[in-house]
Amino acid sequence: MKRIGVLAAFAFLIAAPASAPASAEVAASSAAGMTSRNVAEVKASPAETWAALVQPARYWSPDHSWSGSSANMTLDPRAGGCFCEALPASGGSVRHAEVIYADPGDQLRLSGAFGPLQSEALTGTLTVKLTAIEGGTRIEWTYVVGGYAGFDLVQLAPVVDGVMGEQLQRLSAVLGTP
Repeated sequence: MKRIGVLAAFAFLIAAPASAPASAEVAASSAAGMTSRNVAEVKASPAETWAALVQPARYWSPDHSWSGSSANMTLDPRAGGCFCEALPASGGSVRHAEVIYADPGDQLRLSGAFGPLQSEALTGTLTVKLTAIEGGTRIEWTYVVGGYAGFDLVQLAPVVDGVMGEQLQRLSAVLGTP
């Protein structure tokens, strides 16, 4: 996504839809915003799931990074911590989101407009809820976006849902699905 326009980035996202996790949906969308909700179950315990979740370099798609490499992504899992990405080619960096709630093994909440949404007057809140289930963990991945954008948020909602679902699917693959 490095150095391309917002519309070109969205065209790329639409052209390369992600596979959905066990359950995915655009829970709501309007001109003012949208809610994406994805759910998956993994074999790992909540503690193991948390440990992987806070290491985005292990699962975040490089196609949805600014540097082209998820290895450049880090997440400091404490309030005020950064989900950031280094841009080694230029010496720059990107703040994807800020941690606003971190309860290890239970819930992580980030505030940030991901990817091309950053260039708009949008706010996003990603909540990842972990629940112990028999034989593993249920992961609920909910992303709520609101504000003003120079494009139709209703049309964009399925694209954003696909990108969020892809990240959960990749995390699930790291942890193993039942």
